[in-house]
Amino acid sequence: MLESVLVVAISLVLGGLVLIFVDKWFKNPNPDQKITYPKALKIGLFQVISMIPGVSRSAATIIGGMTQKLTRKNAAEFSFFLAVPTMFGASAVELFKSYETINSDNLKILLTGNIVAFIVALIAIKGFVSFLTKHGFKIFGYYRIAIGLLIIVLLAAGVDLNIAG
Repeated sequence: MLESVLVVAISLVLGGLVLIFVDKWFKNPNPDQKITYPKALKIGLFQVISMIPGVSRSAATIIGGMTQKLTRKNAAEFSFFLAVPTMFGASAVELFKSYETINSDNLKILLTGNIVAFIVALIAIKGFVSFLTKHGFKIFGYYRIAIGLLIIVLLAAGVDLNIAG
């Protein structure tokens, strides 16, 4: 079921609806709110929701932060900090799987690529957090709904969207 394109489409639509209304649901954030260990755990638990295909990890954790009275900006920043161990773990697993193919030439390329990716990610995160702070989530919600509905229409028309097999 988790590999179903329909599950992805439904998750996109439902997630889009949540993003459209999230600012109304959590409209009284506390800008001085501190992230305590219990709050961080609660926010981290929202990350589990992203195991459902079509659910954005960052959106899930940002919404989790907003449930804890964080501002959009603080919730988004914490969401990206929360991604660091997840991404590090995923990268470590991939490196371990292919350790025998890594030599000194590959290592230089790998390190250069990671440094460039890190710098670009910092710039993208800064821009994303700035955009969210000013404009909110609605545009992302509409985008997710449009893509989800497009997938549902294509599936109903009999288009094979299974790219895994």
